[in-house]
Amino acid sequence: MRPPARRLALRALLSLLAGSLAFPLVSGATTEEDKQSQNLEKSGPSRKHDIDLKRIVFVIQSQSNSFHAKRAEQLKENILQQAAALTQELPRVVLIHQLVKLEGAWTILPLLPRFSVTYSRNSSWIFFCEEETRIQIPKLLEVLRRYDPTKEWFLGKALHDEESTIIHHYAFSENPAIFKYPDFAAGWALSIPLVNKLTKKLKSDSLKSDFTIDLKHEIALYIWDKGGGPPLTPVAEFCTDGGGSHCATTFHSFLPLCGKPVKKEHIFVAVKTCKKFHGDRIPIVKQTWEAEAGLIEYYSDYTESSIPTVDLGIPNTDRGHCGKTFAILERFLNHSHDKIPWLVIVDDDTLISISRLQHLLSCYDSGEPVFLGERYGYGLGTGGYSYVTGGGGMVFSREAIRRLLASQCQCYSNDAPDDMVLGMCFSGLGIPVTHSSLFHQARPVDYPKDYLAHQVPISFHKHWNIDPVKVYFTWLAPSEKDRARQETQARFKEEL
Repeated sequence: MRPPARRLALRALLSLLAGSLAFPLVSGATTEEDKQSQNLEKSGPSRKHDIDLKRIVFVIQSQSNSFHAKRAEQLKENILQQAAALTQELPRVVLIHQLVKLEGAWTILPLLPRFSVTYSRNSSWIFFCEEETRIQIPKLLEVLRRYDPTKEWFLGKALHDEESTIIHHYAFSENPAIFKYPDFAAGWALSIPLVNKLTKKLKSDSLKSDFTIDLKHEIALYIWDKGGGPPLTPVAEFCTDGGGSHCATTFHSFLPLCGKPVKKEHIFVAVKTCKKFHGDRIPIVKQTWEAEAGLIEYYSDYTESSIPTVDLGIPNTDRGHCGKTFAILERFLNHSHDKIPWLVIVDDDTLISISRLQHLLSCYDSGEPVFLGERYGYGLGTGGYSYVTGGGGMVFSREAIRRLLASQCQCYSNDAPDDMVLGMCFSGLGIPVTHSSLFHQARPVDYPKDYLAHQVPISFHKHWNIDPVKVYFTWLAPSEKDRARQETQARFKEEL
């Protein structure tokens, strides 16, 4: 949902990005950065740079939710065990959620000044990874030794847009593939000189974007700085597939399973709709994922028994829908669906896999206040808040809803942006957003193929210029491939 303030912010950002196109990112000739990278790749032992493991700081992009915190701790232990086996001095391993009580810590850039002060004297690299990234420490050392640590380096597995996309505000629309940004799942690295340079920039030129939507793309834009900073240097050994013997990192694509999948009768699905979409969007839901849901209701501004819909008495609004969403939450908690542990709120043009959601929710405790989905941010550079973007689906534990409604935090108008108001309320309660990249605010075509290749997606959003039924059966419908994946999930707890 996009309020007037959001539209103004996005216009400003679009203007900034449009201006950035005036700076040549690459040209027909090989760039200086390309030449430097190629020379390093071809160099023999004489060109390698001696870096001890203790000069690498590992930063795990962790979350405070108990499931994610445990996975991050397991990865930390694995890194330290590998280091001990190499009989080297142990590196520092940092978990972001433990580092500082800062709402926007997950956006990385606000942490760089701290990293610069703490690590610049005794370190050469900051290596970032996700909790499910798998690292072969000896091979990572080999990779980093190819690059002069006294220079500014931004290393990662390169992603690029196949076509201009709304989630990147149609940046580089004339040639979307020209701009490279890192796949966080493969790990990515900043040399300390670059961290120091970015710290100086942050002090003199604070973050301007109000919204954090796709962090990996936005970090790459900030580092590149319209040609004033280094572009991403692709590293072939940073992998996300099964990889080969050359890979220093890998990332396994599977749904976590921490026990039996949650019963579908324990997940209540609320679909937000309105009269004008009863005839085109609701039939798509019924053709695709409705049968997967054990409990589902359609909430509208008009009662139609053939669907059927429930009129909550909230007038329809062109945007925002905050009044409707809070009415759904109140109805779920106080008037029906007693003791059902999970609520999922989706739009009528959301495509979702309930069976995969059942697997994912097995890793979360409904007795904890869980607010789960694709995480966005608003004003995080100036003390804002994170929120779950509504189009990909918002998942609530009953306990989260109980605390929210008890706080009496509520909409300032019926057409306020529901997802943002919820984020602001939960932030005030000290309940963090739990992020899952398996939820998607946009369509499959809006994401790089290499990015989706290592995912088992749970949702997509929007019917615009696609066949939504085909998208559902291609990406989300239960399949033999899903059942084959379940055989590997038995090793989930022992994987590290």
